[in-house]
Amino acid sequence: MNDFVQGLRLWFAPERIRDEGDTPDYRFSLANERTFLAWIRTALALIGGGFAVDQFLPDLAWGIRAGLALALLAAGVLCALRAVNHWVRCERAMRRGEDLPVSRFPALLALAVAVVAVAMVVVVLFGWEAR
Repeated sequence: MNDFVQGLRLWFAPERIRDEGDTPDYRFSLANERTFLAWIRTALALIGGGFAVDQFLPDLAWGIRAGLALALLAAGVLCALRAVNHWVRCERAMRRGEDLPVSRFPALLALAVAVVAVAMVVVVLFGWEAR
C-alpha cells in the first residue's frame, strides 16, 4: 500500500522521481515519455469517439447510444489515468534497475474497444432507431 501511495504522489510531483535509484540513459526516459503521450492520444481518441457516438447518432435508441458513448468515455478516462501510472511505474523500474512492469491493461482496453466495435457493427447492420 505504501508503494501505491508513493507512486500516486509521483503523479503530482514528478521531480521526486530523481530520489529513486540511478538516472537511466535519457533515451529510455524519453521513450517512456513518448509512450505516455501515445496513451494520452489514445485516451483523447476514445473520449472523442464517445462524444461522436452521442452527438452524431441521434436516431439511435437512447439506451444503446448512451451505453456505447459511456463505454468509450470510460475507456478514455481509464486510459488517461493508466498512462500516468504506467509512466511512473516504468520510470521507477528503470531507475531501480528492475524489469519493466507488466500490465493486463492493454489487453483489457483492446477487449473493451472490440466489444464496442462489434456493438457498432450490429447497430449499423440492424439499426435500433429510437421510437
